[in-house]
Amino acid sequence: MAARLSAHDVLDLVLDAGSYRSWDTAPIPVDADPAYRADLAAARARTGLDESVVTGEGTVRGRRVAVIACEFGFLAGSIGVAAAERIVSAVERATAQRLPLLASPTSGGTRMQEGTLAFVQMVKIAAAITVHKAAGLPYLVYLRHPTTGGVFASWGSLGHVTVAEPGALVGFLGPRVYQALYGEKFPEGVQTSENLYANGVIDGVVEPKWLRHLVPRALRVLTGEADEFVDANPEPADIPDVPAWQSVMLSRRADRPGIRQLLRYAATEQVPLSGTGQGEADKTVLVSLARFRGQPCVLFGQDRSGQSPETTMGPGALREARRAMKLAEELRIPLVSVIDTLGASLSKEAEERGLAPEIARCLADLVTLDTPTVSVLLGQGTGGGALALLPADRVLAAQNGWLAPLPPEGASAIVHRDTTHAPRMAEAQGIRSLDLLRDGVIDAIIPELPDAADEPIGFSKRVGEAIARELVALASVPADRRATTRAGRYRTLGLPR
Repeated sequence: MAARLSAHDVLDLVLDAGSYRSWDTAPIPVDADPAYRADLAAARARTGLDESVVTGEGTVRGRRVAVIACEFGFLAGSIGVAAAERIVSAVERATAQRLPLLASPTSGGTRMQEGTLAFVQMVKIAAAITVHKAAGLPYLVYLRHPTTGGVFASWGSLGHVTVAEPGALVGFLGPRVYQALYGEKFPEGVQTSENLYANGVIDGVVEPKWLRHLVPRALRVLTGEADEFVDANPEPADIPDVPAWQSVMLSRRADRPGIRQLLRYAATEQVPLSGTGQGEADKTVLVSLARFRGQPCVLFGQDRSGQSPETTMGPGALREARRAMKLAEELRIPLVSVIDTLGASLSKEAEERGLAPEIARCLADLVTLDTPTVSVLLGQGTGGGALALLPADRVLAAQNGWLAPLPPEGASAIVHRDTTHAPRMAEAQGIRSLDLLRDGVIDAIIPELPDAADEPIGFSKRVGEAIARELVALASVPADRRATTRAGRYRTLGLPR
């Protein structure tokens, strides 16, 4: 690894030059025996700091932010009563002033010299951060080498977005403690930032030099500010009346643009996230903070490039979806869900890990989510995996997008005991975009000219513009009316008009 970053190194990397203002006051007194007092004195002399954490505020490209950073050189960044009180005071001040909060822990955990009193301080830190997030304020975390113990298990793991330094040791039980307790080394490669990212515990691994770019990008989305004009009245498009089976075939083209092309060509800002934060990461889905024509959202969707007949979405993917829902609700910014799936996994593992209950929870969460929602049927919409992301205030479909309880071949096998009747079943079941619009399942169709695979850039931009229009329209709808309308649309679907 490169040389260890000090607390002020991190602040210098992120904040505008000369903008940092300390919030620190003299540490509160704590009981200390002579040996501990000597340790504190030596740490102060060595680092020039009076505690293991510094707090304050500065600006990031002109935007005020609150900051908390650990100093590992001060008793291994350990947190005792005084350090915890400093952290909590800073969090509460950030909440009161409605400032986004950036935290950068590096710590061995609880300060052993203070014992159990230091240990339980993590409770009040976690509580303060929970109140901050409940106020709809962003909380970003940058984990530095090393971050372990109670710090990782409290305020180091509560970020809306959590990234870590490359090669950092990040874990709950420090390897030295593990070896002392169990008489053997902790397995290699487990407690690393890269491994935690691969397993969906954190959102990314970021070089320190890139923090100056990542933080403002994230804040532009997380603070929910829209900053571009969007034409709310586009020219209506004629949608050709083509057979449903034609749309099914076109939606299966290998070169059809998906959610990655939507982000590449239509998003004006994006910050990719990863996993559930609980040790699951499904490669068939994608989650990102994003802006379309300056309209912020949490984007979650099925990634056609990560799917195949052998690799389909499992329950972990839906738990990622629910993380995205919670993130959008906490930050009070819209959720956009993208449907483009071959179907959910049909496997022993998926059944045992709760696929069906996760579909049910997604449906329940989306119908009641307390933030604007837009769903986009971008391509294939097969089965419960598609239905799980469908409920929204506004539902859009690409011209050749479709939605069905099974692929038409499956429906044909049930009804006709063969797959040759698939085109007829596609027609009879009303799965194509024009049928969905007629039946009130969707609200608008995004044209393809004539097929998205032949115009990936133009099509992706058209989808982004349609999303932005819906976000602008929903921003003016009161929350209570939005909730009533959302519930009402599904209450009356299929009933006589």
